[in-house]
Amino acid sequence: MNRPAALVRTATLVRTCVRAGDGGSPTAVLDEPAPGRAPLTDAERRLIPALAGTSHAVFVGPAPHGPGHALRFFTAAGELPACGHGTLAALAHLAARTRTGTLATRLHAGGRVFAGHAAPDPGGPGFRAAFDPGPVTLRDPAPAAYDLVLPALGLRPPAPGRIASVGRPRLLLPVRGRAELAALAPDFARLRAACDALGLLGVHVHTAPGPGDRTAVRLAARMFAPSIGVDEDVANANSAACLAAHLADGRPLDLTVDTGDSLGAPATLTATARPGPEGPAVTLGGTAILDRA
Repeated sequence: MNRPAALVRTATLVRTCVRAGDGGSPTAVLDEPAPGRAPLTDAERRLIPALAGTSHAVFVGPAPHGPGHALRFFTAAGELPACGHGTLAALAHLAARTRTGTLATRLHAGGRVFAGHAAPDPGGPGFRAAFDPGPVTLRDPAPAAYDLVLPALGLRPPAPGRIASVGRPRLLLPVRGRAELAALAPDFARLRAACDALGLLGVHVHTAPGPGDRTAVRLAARMFAPSIGVDEDVANANSAACLAAHLADGRPLDLTVDTGDSLGAPATLTATARPGPEGPAVTLGGTAILDRA
């Protein structure tokens, strides 16, 4: 048996961002290097998601210095500098090993060191996890971006979108409601070409807040990321963080994002944004259930 296939048998499979205990985004979590084994190569790490039946895998190792843990994220297309639901999965995986199920740690990933914590979910099985995804940068897309992206999505011109980045840039694109969101059937080859040309991770299509929504908002979203080998992501947590920063507009915001319904895997993410000295300070959270450890 080759090394990736052997290691998959030791993986923790975590459903992150579950909704009322159901659905969620399956994520493979592996301790690496495994005891007594040499580290995998990056080419081998790219094989793990498909072997585990997940879109993403996160590799958890010791921090390079001091206390904490180092995280690396892979899809079949390669390494990602950040992965929100992968981080939540790793926090749940680590919390399950503690005596109380409660964890507070420092995480090293994508050149950053940041805080993460997890505790047993008081409402059901699993763990509530949250972390600081880092600063979100926002900018307006060039008009040409719409000319490339909208035909690939089959959309009419929407309200203006924003390009947001926490690790890598993605286009946040509003639609008129949940029915329009559910009806989307992208041309993924065309969308990948558009995202590659624009240097985007993908397109996060979301419903817009209602006129009375100010400090507590619940939306639905779908994340299309064929450029990283994931045509549609069940729960793209970092995009929820980007959306919270975008919608906060200088005020406190508590955001809930429903996603995954189009894939039969209902998922829910939470993000809070608070005014900070250098822009919105965002905390990203979700509930994770360990299916196999």
